[in-house]
Amino acid sequence: MIQKIFRMKVWLVASVLVLALGVGTVAAQDLSGQLEIFSWWAGDEGPALEALIGLYTTANPGVEVINATVTGGSGVNARAVLKTRMLGGTPPDTFQVHAGEELTGTWVAAERMEDMTALFTEQGWLEAFPADLIAALTVDGAIYSVPVNIHRSNVMWSNPAKLTEWGITAPATWDEFLAACPTIQAAGVTPLVVGEAWTVNHLWESVAVGVLGAEGWNGIWTGATDPSGAELTAVWDKFGEILACSNVGSDSAGLSWQQAIDQVVAGTAAFNIMGDWAAGYMTTTLGLTPGEGFGYSPSPDTAGTFIWLSDSFGLPVGAPNRDNTVAWLSLLGSVEGQNAFNPLKGSIPARADAVAAAPDLYNTYLQSASEDWASNTLVGSLAHGAAANERFVGDFGTIMEIYLASSSSAAAASAMAAVCSTSGACG
Repeated sequence: MIQKIFRMKVWLVASVLVLALGVGTVAAQDLSGQLEIFSWWAGDEGPALEALIGLYTTANPGVEVINATVTGGSGVNARAVLKTRMLGGTPPDTFQVHAGEELTGTWVAAERMEDMTALFTEQGWLEAFPADLIAALTVDGAIYSVPVNIHRSNVMWSNPAKLTEWGITAPATWDEFLAACPTIQAAGVTPLVVGEAWTVNHLWESVAVGVLGAEGWNGIWTGATDPSGAELTAVWDKFGEILACSNVGSDSAGLSWQQAIDQVVAGTAAFNIMGDWAAGYMTTTLGLTPGEGFGYSPSPDTAGTFIWLSDSFGLPVGAPNRDNTVAWLSLLGSVEGQNAFNPLKGSIPARADAVAAAPDLYNTYLQSASEDWASNTLVGSLAHGAAANERFVGDFGTIMEIYLASSSSAAAASAMAAVCSTSGACG
């Protein structure tokens, strides 16, 4: 697949024209020096980034690209390193950041990002990217980063052959999952495999959206849903029932998200809730075919709702190699760049027109995700920076620790109300 991507016709005009914020046009062949790209796309997620870097270096052979990745699922470690650099006045040229509050509530609010609106206008991106996505990148009319993809958080992964062997189907509701739990356990299999701490938080948001619905979920962040009320208490109650049919409390803390997926593929676990970067891992790394080697469905009780997140890159104030960075951002927002990256990543393009430009690059899972993105109700991910600000996301780990230690829904809901108050994230 990687070779297929690299054989794509690279339509990057010999001079990649960039005009942003007073910077004149820069011919690609005139660029030199370095470009430091800071991200958490290492290991199994690396090939997608390398495909983009390959396109960039072909168009800009005079630029040395520094692929500065910091390992750790969902960027937990990378964000800590990034904070030290940004606050210390040594920013990378560009860095991966989730669209939404992770971008706007942290780095834009701190006035550490440059306005990219002129680049969006020049490149025609105001028409290419969905308006709702642009809104998640915008503060006071200014756009601050370029989205390269859309990921879906609320996906339940399974092994079709094993489900047939066990005589079960992927559950459409959590009640169906709980009803099937004894059958799965009787086969000596973990019903729901969960990994390290952030993946538990990831599971929680799917449960919460399933219980609350899109309106109730969005209400947490507008103030319409009481974080300590009966609705959130019901979320924690349901979450506890689900965890009782999982490996939480046994070996979960020692598993990466890939290792949890490996258990589903091997048939030692029945289901896993993970974002669709898992599809990229199973297709690109494991060589599996969607619908055959692995199964997928919306997480229980969330059919018709798409919990979204988007990886984006921006231009930090004081970036050492500004022109090189603007050329990188121009590539990220192009049809060619998005179609080189997303089939390998297991995500769909942020551009509305990219899949139609090269449909053969997208497997059946990605085609279905693209259709759902266009038709489902959209809600932002908490675990991945779209729904709430960085302080809330960081403190949510403490809420989860309180719940796991006490098994008290009331205690968790009370803690969540306190974090809502201190973070200012809930309306």
